[in-house]
Amino acid sequence: MKKQASDMGRRQLLKALAVGSAAGAVATVSGQALAASPAVAPTTEKDEGYQETDHVRSYYASLRTK
Repeated sequence: MKKQASDMGRRQLLKALAVGSAAGAVATVSGQALAASPAVAPTTEKDEGYQETDHVRSYYASLRTK
């Protein structure tokens, strides 16, 4: 019984190894970049509806005196 030779030639094998290594490196770097990127904090708006502040109180006071 003969051993069957691989269909890939030496050059094709080396190309496949190089492409596979490059793809693995890209996947590793992109994974690290995603892990290192800061999480976007949800923005909290201070809009809690109507708030009576000092300038609003002074406006109301000016209306009462007329």
